[in-house]
Amino acid sequence: MCGIVGAISQQPVNQLLYDSLLLLQHRGQDAAGIVTMEGTKCFMHKAKGMVRDVFRTRNMRALPGRIGLGQVRYPTAGNAHSEEEAQPFYVNAPFGLVLVHNGNLTNAAALRKELFDLDRRHINTESDTEVLINVVAHELERAARDLPLNPEAVFKAISAVHARLRGSYGVIALIAGHGLVAFRDPYGIRPLCFGRGADGEWMVASESVVLEGTGFKLERDIQPGEALFVDAQGQLHTQQCAANPTLNPCMFEFVYLARPDSVMDGISVYQARLNMGETLAQRVISTIPPNEIDVVIPIPESSRPSAMQLAHRIGRPYREGFVKNRYVGRTFIMPGQGVRKKSVRQKLNAISQEFKGRRVLLVDDSIVRGTTSKEIVQMARDAGATKVYMASAAPPVKFPNVYGIDMPTSKELIAHGRTMEEIRAYIGADALIYQDVDAMKRVVAALRPGLDGFEASCFDGHYITGDIGAEQIAAMQALRPKGAEDEEGAATGRLALQERGE
Repeated sequence: MCGIVGAISQQPVNQLLYDSLLLLQHRGQDAAGIVTMEGTKCFMHKAKGMVRDVFRTRNMRALPGRIGLGQVRYPTAGNAHSEEEAQPFYVNAPFGLVLVHNGNLTNAAALRKELFDLDRRHINTESDTEVLINVVAHELERAARDLPLNPEAVFKAISAVHARLRGSYGVIALIAGHGLVAFRDPYGIRPLCFGRGADGEWMVASESVVLEGTGFKLERDIQPGEALFVDAQGQLHTQQCAANPTLNPCMFEFVYLARPDSVMDGISVYQARLNMGETLAQRVISTIPPNEIDVVIPIPESSRPSAMQLAHRIGRPYREGFVKNRYVGRTFIMPGQGVRKKSVRQKLNAISQEFKGRRVLLVDDSIVRGTTSKEIVQMARDAGATKVYMASAAPPVKFPNVYGIDMPTSKELIAHGRTMEEIRAYIGADALIYQDVDAMKRVVAALRPGLDGFEASCFDGHYITGDIGAEQIAAMQALRPKGAEDEEGAATGRLALQERGE
């Protein structure tokens, strides 16, 4: 999961890109980068850390130009500690190309070999983004060899790129002296949209909230397989470049990843979460009589819409029972489970008056490892709750995700190979209620008639690209981000992300 943005304007874009990355910060906190172009010369700054820490005044002054890209990184492959793998990536031929990418290539290993053996291109990092930019560069060179680079050549190159890539990808690239190109995988797994400013500027971004927050008007989502090219004169060109595109957005965008004020593929993220709360309420009613619940409390933050709708549906009070400290490092960047447990207490504090003597229904967006849920249930008991029920707005997470969300291995997933009763006993709740997979798909799809489906592999085990089996999953898990090791030498898992709402 990453956040990407690109802009072309009549004014310097450095501040615009910085502001855009702040609006995308929820999509990645590991590293940030901006590249701008003036003429055919690139200016880049990227480093590990949050946007506000990576860019200082001196860095911004060193980013001139009226066209540029930005990215916030949450690593899903390669080395999590390598600044070399922060984006954007750059290659000098053909033309000079810089690129940012959100997603995960499932055939990166095969492409790496092809690039070396056949295309005579060298890959120097473990990042699949470096593989991707070299594939794009190679196909651009083939399409425009001995010819001017025009929109037709760009679209021909992107068609060839689609034919080679597997997996999920939303991509924005700059071609030195020629313009900006953006494209989306043929399944529409990762989001990408574009809009226009009042003075004719163009912006492409992962989420619509970026356009709205910077004064741009959302035009539409880039369609699965479609490519967009804005030339050096600011003229927009679009073309479908995939043979059989279908729209199957990632369900986890609506469960957790996206901001609630974004609209993705015509679906309001906020409304999707309200609808999930409606169906979850039906599951709760069939499990626990509403008169045995005194209060409904969300686990901040992305579970709030679902919790509010659930409380309304079952006729019980909705209360804020946890206060979040926003100035503590995110759980998933902590080194080791021991520190992760401690960080939950640092990040959330219970308001005892909302728990004392009450039967409490806690609502979270999802449960992945279960370690955070276990700690939060205990916090509720320590605050005086007489009963603690847990409801998840998402179904059980049983399978690894290979399309750009760095989930743990199967054995680390609490719902993998365990019964509902075993999960309930582990987290220590008096009752556990999960969302239904089919109901979730139905109520979110109702917001977008004509949708082909969802990429929901972590819930249903169906990998929509058709190239994923046990062997491929094992190989890709071996490429998961390499982090520090904890005191006992166990490799650090990087995603406690979905275990706590934000």
